[in-house]
Amino acid sequence: MIVEAYERLPIALTVNGRSYDVTVEPRRLLSDVLREDCGLTGTHVGCEHGVCGACTVLIDGRPARSCLTYAVQMQGASITTIEHHGASGELSALQQALHERHGLQCGFCTPGIVMTMQAWLDENPEPTEEGVREALSGNICRCTGYQNIVDAVLVAAGRQADMRKAGK
Repeated sequence: MIVEAYERLPIALTVNGRSYDVTVEPRRLLSDVLREDCGLTGTHVGCEHGVCGACTVLIDGRPARSCLTYAVQMQGASITTIEHHGASGELSALQQALHERHGLQCGFCTPGIVMTMQAWLDENPEPTEEGVREALSGNICRCTGYQNIVDAVLVAAGRQADMRKAGK
């Protein structure tokens, strides 16, 4: 099937467990559709080249740059945005640690960092500082506050370990 760039295609997105039916041009980026069509403005767009990581979302549980992903590619995929973390009305362990350790800085990069680091912590429950720094290297904080972010990720990892031990 050949689709012209100006044609609009209906797609069904599953974002944070909710279905969204949208009609988009094939060239529209996932980040734009999330923000403009789904009203999920927590995903930020920084560099628009996939370098800064501010637009990071989870696609089928894996971190991905939404500014490099066409929305039409997401038919049938499960997308998780930063809004998922606040759905319960409480901060996640990582969000709480970022708040307490002053890892938020201006906050523009924070959604992408939370999405990246939570997925990484899920796969690396006992991180080292070096590991956190390497995992964080794909997200740029223009406030240059990396030390506080690294500290917060390590604190969150400890709290998550305590929660696992307590069976929560």
